[in-house]
Amino acid sequence: MAMAAELHGSDTSSPSYSVTSRIARVDIIRDMAAAKVNWRALDGDDFLHTPYQRFELLDAWQQSIGKHEGAVPLIVVAYDVNSRPLVLLPLVSSRENGAKVARFMGGKHPTFNMALWRRDFAETISSTELDALITAIRMQPDGVDVLAFAQQPKQWRNVANPLASLAAQPSTNPCPMMTMVPGCKPEERVSTSTRRRLRNKERKLQALPGYRYFVATTDDDINRLLDSFFVIKPQRMALSKLPDIFSDPATKAFVRDACLAKLPSSGRAIELHALECDAELISIFACVADGERFSTMFNTYTISENARYSPGLILLRYMIDHFGDLGYSSLDFGVGSDEYKMTFCKDDEPLTDAFIPLTARGKFAALGMSSLTHAKRLVKHNPALMQMAQLLRNALSR
Repeated sequence: MAMAAELHGSDTSSPSYSVTSRIARVDIIRDMAAAKVNWRALDGDDFLHTPYQRFELLDAWQQSIGKHEGAVPLIVVAYDVNSRPLVLLPLVSSRENGAKVARFMGGKHPTFNMALWRRDFAETISSTELDALITAIRMQPDGVDVLAFAQQPKQWRNVANPLASLAAQPSTNPCPMMTMVPGCKPEERVSTSTRRRLRNKERKLQALPGYRYFVATTDDDINRLLDSFFVIKPQRMALSKLPDIFSDPATKAFVRDACLAKLPSSGRAIELHALECDAELISIFACVADGERFSTMFNTYTISENARYSPGLILLRYMIDHFGDLGYSSLDFGVGSDEYKMTFCKDDEPLTDAFIPLTARGKFAALGMSSLTHAKRLVKHNPALMQMAQLLRNALSR
């Protein structure tokens, strides 16, 4: 049935237009607090989103890194005729090389970027309804030139991701992942041979006073672990001749605020898992989790002699068993083909990028973004080009 889809911004109203759609209204919200109620309404088993799109995590990012970088919230919410949210796109807009670009919130920190969908709507959305969402953004008076929707999963919880079909191309990297059968034996998650190898290494660590694996649940434990993390991480990055991406005050604020942020049900927006002894933090992994998938975000490990015993791999084995015992069915360690990921992950989660022009200027910006992504992917998947890029990066970092 045809109905008017009214578009509203925070400072002005756009003209209404008619579509054949379940979408009765589209709002553009410019303030995180104003979007919170709608965000909360799209949480639960009847809705579809990754744990990276939780309000608590993205609000922590926007209040720190987002504001520091000049990103302005552009939150798109579509409603049905009963004013119930159908989908929420957690976007920010900013000026990049002369063009106004809208991206998913979170910058480089989420592995997966995705809208928050009512599950039945995502399963049956039409091209007309997708067009209505894009048109709502195009009609805004502040003039977004291009939508840059990077690192989108093709599907989530066995439902195709509608936005991943729009002008999509493969992302620079896929995401290594591991599937688990809920209720399976530990040896079916991590092989007996790998367990034996890690157990032999761990014996050295088990001799340390106070050695333990644990999940930080109190503010005091979270702050204590992060204090150690921010000391160890720059030293570890320097040893690898890599820039310390956590040195920026806004990034530190985001990490701490998101780790401390409590979810409405239970747990934190970012969980911290650690191996430690009385003398030091040995290894730490941060992750997000949603009951079915856990995804790691950042990590580090000691620079002491205890680093020889593969504490990162030992910690990951503990985490896999922890979440496996809770009935989780999959996990990932973020994009990239690091060797430690390949120890556990035998499959890939394919990711797509979509660069959608909304204006004439946006056509040039979208073409440039698409070409750059294609070139990066070509380098990443060509060993000779990758070696040249690595040599260049090392030379520039000296």
